Amino acid sequence: MSRTFVVTGTDTGIGKTVVAAGLAGLLGGAYWKPVQSGLDGETDSQAVARLGGVPPERILPEAWRLLKPLSPHRAAELEGVTIDPDRLVLPAVECPLIVEGAGGLMVPLTRKTLFIDVFARWQAPVVLCARTSLGTINHTLLSIEALRRRDIPLLGVAFIGEAMPDTECTIAGMGDVRVLGRLPLLDPLTPMTLGWAMTTYFNMAAFDEVRA
Repeated sequence: MSRTFVVTGTDTGIGKTVVAAGLAGLLGGAYWKPVQSGLDGETDSQAVARLGGVPPERILPEAWRLLKPLSPHRAAELEGVTIDPDRLVLPAVECPLIVEGAGGLMVPLTRKTLFIDVFARWQAPVVLCARTSLGTINHTLLSIEALRRRDIPLLGVAFIGEAMPDTECTIAGMGDVRVLGRLPLLDPLTPMTLGWAMTTYFNMAAFDEVRA
């Protein structure tokens, strides 16, 4: 099995797809979004290909593509689709694999299975994406606790947003967690600015510590 990193977040819409794109690009990795909810506009796989400069052969097809931009369990129900979590098996690739979850850790895949349950089965190191804005201390510490209660390896936290040194330090200390870096708000957000931000603000050596 190749080196695998699971990119998840403390919430939805915080920028974990951008982080995943940056990682896939810098690591020369493949990208997999197991379940895509919402097909209007650019999908997460398409965004990663564009922002990370990831070639088509390294964008792996989703296991489920659902029309509505809802939690996977509900989007699937509305389409009469049954998601089988046991079918979510990490793909075998010859390069680093970046896997992106949907929303936060506790997003339901079915009425009985959460995404975090699948992460626990995979046992791949998690990159936890968190905002730097108000409320992030609570959300991030709760997410860290949930991961550790299930013995899921946590590589570290990736912050997204404006610099908030005290907030970042508080989470690192109280959560006893490594800060992988902070992705500032990029305007414009392009492959060039993303690559620059990742190499400037992220500790990419932390990812080299993970072995296949």
